[in-house]
Amino acid sequence: MCSDEITPKRASREAVAKALKLCAVTDRFWIERANQTAAKPFTIEDQVAEAIAGGATMIQIREKDADTREFVELARKVREVTEKLGIPLIVNDSLEVAIVSGAAGLHVGQDDGAVARIRARLANGEILGVSVHTAREAREAELAGADYVGVGAAFPTGSKDDVSVLSLEAFREIAEAVSIPAVAIGGITAENAHLLAGCGLAGIAAISAVFAEPDRVRVATERLAAAASMVAPSPAHRETK
Repeated sequence: MCSDEITPKRASREAVAKALKLCAVTDRFWIERANQTAAKPFTIEDQVAEAIAGGATMIQIREKDADTREFVELARKVREVTEKLGIPLIVNDSLEVAIVSGAAGLHVGQDDGAVARIRARLANGEILGVSVHTAREAREAELAGADYVGVGAAFPTGSKDDVSVLSLEAFREIAEAVSIPAVAIGGITAENAHLLAGCGLAGIAAISAVFAEPDRVRVATERLAAAASMVAPSPAHRETK
């Protein structure tokens, strides 16, 4: 039996690019605060469902403070929602959680291990994203097996205080340096996303712009989805890149 027959099929670049149009990145901080006074507690699963209803095309679950067991449990709950609604779930940072939870993919940073080794561990062809800040890092990520790169920060952000804001020219340079899709993240809102138009990006990712108001997630996502439509290139552009 040849290797092609036993190697799981990875998602096409076109499919990955389509999924990256609007990636909603979770953060339970806001629902935990809101639940102190809410008559009916918010849950991460409900928040994710609302984001998808509003137009999110990918969900990334991000749990910096949860231990592995709790992270796996949360990822499995969210995966039930995303699979039912036909949206890929990406786990932030934790290879173990991505594998055990059965998520559609994993997103890692520059300090989360060798990308080639991580790619080899994703035995079912899961989507692999890598955070980059330069064209060199983007090319290295692609060569090592990444399916997309996350580029940022686009604007000042409170989610990560150790990342510099990149120029629009830097976004264009990074997107042009690779043949895999690039998605922007960092401080992106419905009001400023349009500034990223023309940079060759497949889409945008956001945390607070989606989840900061737990009772308005769907509305917030709808506004962001409209902005994402101005940022993402057309299918024709992606095919000729």
